[in-house]
Amino acid sequence: MSPMSSSVSARSAAEVNAEIRDLWQRSHGCLTPQDEAAYQRLLVEWAAATGKGARSAA
Repeated sequence: MSPMSSSVSARSAAEVNAEIRDLWQRSHGCLTPQDEAAYQRLLVEWAAATGKGARSAA
C-alpha cells in the first residue's frame, strides 16, 4: 500500500468534485502553490473515489 492511500478519505467522487470546483472558484482560476498542492491531493482522492487511477484522472 502506498503512503498516499492511507490518507485518502472515503468521500464520494461528487463530494470531492464539489471541493475541486470550489477551490477553482475561490482562486479565480489562478492557483497559489498551496492551492496547487491541495488540488493535486484532491485529484488523487477523486481518482480513488471514481475507481480510476490518478494517472488517468490527470
